[in-house]
Order: sequence, then structure tokens, then C-alpha cells
Amino acid sequence: MAEYIGKYSNDPAIASLLDDVKRVMQRPDATLQDVIAQIELWTDEDKKITPLKAIQGHIWKGGYQNGDYYGHVYADAYEKLKDWHESEIELYIFSSGSVYAQKLLFTHTEYGDLMPLFSGYFDTDIGAKTDPKSYATIAERIGYRAAEIVFLSDIEPELDAVESAGLSTVWLVRDGNPARDARHP
Repeated sequence: MAEYIGKYSNDPAIASLLDDVKRVMQRPDATLQDVIAQIELWTDEDKKITPLKAIQGHIWKGGYQNGDYYGHVYADAYEKLKDWHESEIELYIFSSGSVYAQKLLFTHTEYGDLMPLFSGYFDTDIGAKTDPKSYATIAERIGYRAAEIVFLSDIEPELDAVESAGLSTVWLVRDGNPARDARHP
């Protein structure tokens, strides 16, 4: 992270994101070293902070373009996404990763470019994933009533927020089972 920021801090896109970090820090006078230290702390704490995720997306771009790695998509998820798309079900992504990072991931998968399967992307610029207002805003932007939307997630607090916004929920479980008292199918 420090190496990348040091190298690209004058790039207009990165400089703008570093200014965003300063705003989140509430320290407009923070030095580049202060900003890097804050970003590294957020990374260690796995924070879902928009400018952090956007900077990570820029870092990942080089790795994807060089073929150093691919966006991981489970085989069964890939098959289901294809089936839904072929059934003309509109698919959207809402992730704590930036829209930029989402597009990088889904463009560079072991199954090829999956971007054509999706109708749109949302990130935390729309709001927190645990805030029901975020889901109401997404419903409004995509032009569907909340009751017409099914939201899938592996994180229960997100599903609780989704349900509060009036959308249907599906709890994704890969390794193990949800708690016996799970409120989401």
C-alpha cells in the first residue's frame, strides 16, 4: 500500500482519493505518511471505507491486467448467475468493494468476463450495507419496488437491513449451516 501510494500519489485519481481519506480522518492537513498509516490501519481492521476500497481497486487493476490473479467466483455461483441472466433476471452487485474494484474482479475471472451478466453495480457511496436506506435507494435507482427484489448475502446484519427496507432475503451459506434460529431463508 505504502509503495503504491508513494508511487502514484500525484496521479489525479489517487490524489482525489487521498483527499477523501483526509476528509474521513477529519484531518485536512494530514501528511502523506499520516494518510498511508491510516489506510494501512483500516486495511488491517478490514474496514469498509469507500476511499480505502477505491484505492485497493486501483492496486488490483495491475494484478488483474498482468494475469497475476483472477477474480474468484465459485463454480456453482457462476452457473447460477448464467442461468439467471439467461432467464432475463436482472442482476446487480452491492459490495463494500468499490464499483471500480467490482468491475475489475468480474472482468478477470477464471470463467472470463462476467460483466455482461450484470445490469449494474453499487458500492458504499450509496450508503452502508447495514443501513436500510441503502437498499431503498438501490430499489429506487434500478426502478423496482422493494417487494420485487431479492437480495442475497452471507452476512446476517446486511440481511436484517435488507428486510427492514422491504426486500426479500436469501442467506448464502457455503461452509456450514446458519444458526438454528436464522431469520432468513
